[in-house]
Amino acid sequence: MGIGDRGLLDWLDDPSAERGLYYANRGDGWDFWSYRDLRDLVLRTAAALRAREVGAGDVVALVQRSGPGFVATFFGALAAGATPCTIAPPFAFQRADDYERHAAHLLTTVGPRITVCDEESQERLRRIAAVTDLPEPAVFGELVADAEPSDGPLSLPETALVQFTSGSSGFSRGVRISAEALRTNLAGMGRWLGCAPERPAISWLPVHHDMGLVGFLLNVVVTGFDGHMLQPDDFIRSPQRYLRRISEQRIVMTAMPNFGLSYILRRVRPADLEGLRFDSLRCVIIGAERIDPRVLDDFHALLGPYGLDRGALLPAYGSAEATLAVTGLAPGEGWSTREPDEGDAGSLAGTVVVGCGRPLEDRTVTIVSDDGDEVPDGQVGEIVVSGVSIADGYVGDAGTASGTSIGDRLRTGDAGFLRDGQLFVIGRLGDGLKVSGKMVFAESLETLLHQRGIPERRIAVLLGVRDGTPTGVAVFAGARDGWRSAAHEVLSEWLGDAELLAVEVPRGGIAVTSSGKPRRRVIWKALCGGAYEDTVRPLTAEDD
Repeated sequence: MGIGDRGLLDWLDDPSAERGLYYANRGDGWDFWSYRDLRDLVLRTAAALRAREVGAGDVVALVQRSGPGFVATFFGALAAGATPCTIAPPFAFQRADDYERHAAHLLTTVGPRITVCDEESQERLRRIAAVTDLPEPAVFGELVADAEPSDGPLSLPETALVQFTSGSSGFSRGVRISAEALRTNLAGMGRWLGCAPERPAISWLPVHHDMGLVGFLLNVVVTGFDGHMLQPDDFIRSPQRYLRRISEQRIVMTAMPNFGLSYILRRVRPADLEGLRFDSLRCVIIGAERIDPRVLDDFHALLGPYGLDRGALLPAYGSAEATLAVTGLAPGEGWSTREPDEGDAGSLAGTVVVGCGRPLEDRTVTIVSDDGDEVPDGQVGEIVVSGVSIADGYVGDAGTASGTSIGDRLRTGDAGFLRDGQLFVIGRLGDGLKVSGKMVFAESLETLLHQRGIPERRIAVLLGVRDGTPTGVAVFAGARDGWRSAAHEVLSEWLGDAELLAVEVPRGGIAVTSSGKPRRRVIWKALCGGAYEDTVRPLTAEDD
């Protein structure tokens, strides 16, 4: 059995005392937890959960920041035969009422036997429990305080993870991931990236999100290599700390969305990099949102003089319904861009799209038309995935708003095209508008606006038919001079005779998912319902 084929709990059999997880502390140091110490904490947690009569068929909800307690609760739930389910802690939301509404929906959907939280989340979860039938939350430290380690893990549950989707199309949906699907996805990523115990990794991604959880934390722990963990707000405060750690520890692997690269470009200058080296990095996985080719170019231009190889930048594509990874660029290959062919399916013609690599082993990606027929190479349609690690289904009422469906194949609801076996992802099919017979996608327009200087998270583009009229909307979060005219230039060019509107919200006022994606359909519904009546106005070429 290769290292990439390890079962989810095999690491408990012979944990290393030398390797483990390093957590950034409140100073400038790092706290080390060896896998041997983590094993003890996992088995104490399993025993504590069993003492609470948690077992097979039960769900354990985790509402915790990244830390040893999160690792112990996740693997402790599995060791107790239960199913872990990760839910964003309050730090991921700016408004308390938004968080409580979001978390209450998720917790009610999954119906946990117990919710294990950290002290930071306790009070919010108590308020949720007071107005629902959910049990009072248990603080991790109190849960395990007097527990002795169990003798060993029970059999794995059939469902090894309930993973919520990002919720960009409405409320998040709980996806049931089997133990075999989770294992095969980790194994596929391990072989794609060449994961090995001697190759350390680093992440600042939130562990409640599939990219931070499956793509990083579970991959690191199950494989058994050193993982260096920052909180998301650590990275926001000081991306320099993250980059220093890469250089000092000769980190091989990391991952982030396009936003992370862009944020480093805004906050880091060449003078901040003097004395640092990035030639150890061979895998910078980039996914979770549309990738801007200019950001890739600029990121390499910034770090390249300090050793970063262009071939280390690895665009990838995945989804919660596929457990995570679907396609990825091979290390060392070097990313490329392509334009789709003309056709009835259409796209944002003339816009280059970054390739997200080829399907991982035992996965197949096809592109289909509205009728479900496979389209030729280069033509745009819906991305359909088949093969291993597809989810078993949804928890509760799956709904249909997102356009994603699970059956023999995964209908992703995403638009893209294939070229020479490589996947090029454009955006959500439900976030588009047909103009002169071709689909224009909101994410494509946002990419053009970012290239004109409007930062990520400061604008969202909405497309749809409002009162019978094709409409494009630019939602600005704290607009600056020149932004409205730039948005008018882009939207009027690509949307033809559509009505163009501008909506002003305060900075931080764009509704986003727990992973930071705009909740376009939620904002669109609010717009059509009159929620922005006081701030909506025509989008013109002139700034006020």
